[in-house]
Amino acid sequence: MSDSLDRYLQERLQARRDAGRWRRTRTLDGPQRPEQVIDGRPVVAFCSNDYLGLAGDPAVATAAREAIDHYGVGAGAAHLINGHTRAHDELEQALARFTGRERALLFSTGYMANLALVQTLVGRHDTVFEDRWNHASLIDAVRLSGARSQRYRHADPDHLRGRMEKAGTTGHRLIITDGVFSMDGDIAPLPELADLAREFDAGLMVDDAHGLSVLGKTGGGSCQHFGLGHDAVPILMGTLGKGFGTAGAFVAGSDALIETLIQTARPYIYTTAMPAALAAATLASVQIAEGANDRREHLQRLLLQLGKGLDELGLTHPPPLAPIQPVHIGDARRASAVAERLLGAGFLVPAIRPPTVPEGQARLRITLSAAHTEAQVGALLRALERALDQPPT
Repeated sequence: MSDSLDRYLQERLQARRDAGRWRRTRTLDGPQRPEQVIDGRPVVAFCSNDYLGLAGDPAVATAAREAIDHYGVGAGAAHLINGHTRAHDELEQALARFTGRERALLFSTGYMANLALVQTLVGRHDTVFEDRWNHASLIDAVRLSGARSQRYRHADPDHLRGRMEKAGTTGHRLIITDGVFSMDGDIAPLPELADLAREFDAGLMVDDAHGLSVLGKTGGGSCQHFGLGHDAVPILMGTLGKGFGTAGAFVAGSDALIETLIQTARPYIYTTAMPAALAAATLASVQIAEGANDRREHLQRLLLQLGKGLDELGLTHPPPLAPIQPVHIGDARRASAVAERLLGAGFLVPAIRPPTVPEGQARLRITLSAAHTEAQVGALLRALERALDQPPT
């Protein structure tokens, strides 16, 4: 490495440290559950996206072990060569049924699914209207597509209408939004967005990574929460590494959409398929999630308990619907300090800082799981009160 490049890298790293934005990997020593040993320290984790507690479910693990015995560990090739097994096919059919769509298509990650979708649907002659708080993968996907980007104020259909009225009429139009926003836990106004999509002859794409399995009567996500079907939301992306407790992602939609992705989407064509054992494990988790009303009800009780406790501490938070509950701190250094105090008290709650969130909007991001207990939530609230009361250092 050249001396100038090394100096450049060291300067960037030091700037991160000075701004209170340093990140590091934590090593988990044990199974995926709320009570964990991380970096040799016992903690209760309030940061996992395993919303229904399926990552450590015995039935899901058993399905994976049995599939390994049958299929082996790796897929060996891309889906279009010889990496697509019966386990993948059965999971795609189950996800299509689960979401009420004609077909579903598996991807290795949500990031790849969003890149594939957006680059398949739009190009440089088209216009994308995107919520300002969309996930980074959506923002990057639009940039790489070359489409014109029109960002509208967060969850503001009126501002979106103004953007659409002023935009040119050439090319295709596509509205893109998260279903549940990953940093604030609020839900997109999907009925209003669907109305605008119909009015302006635009597509509507929803990334429901944080809504699927949690919201809706059978865990169908933010679309089911609002009673919206395929006609209203024709393009749906979901991840499998959050509420379903495994890994990977999928796109669900019409036969024409899925077939176009298969034929043209580079992130699908040129990537090795997920292991068949992972697909089999996910099929088990989808089947559990569909009937997991007891887990969803328990999660809602925990959310109400947490919301009441945050109210008593004078902290604002979104309605207790989604399991993401932010505690706004403002200053990045103070957010990091509060997170460290909580860790010292035995609770892992990450500090979310710029550039993930805007300057001055650093926060703690509490995520609840159906695997948590009321006692654990109560203990977290008491520790949070103490951590916030300590003066800045």
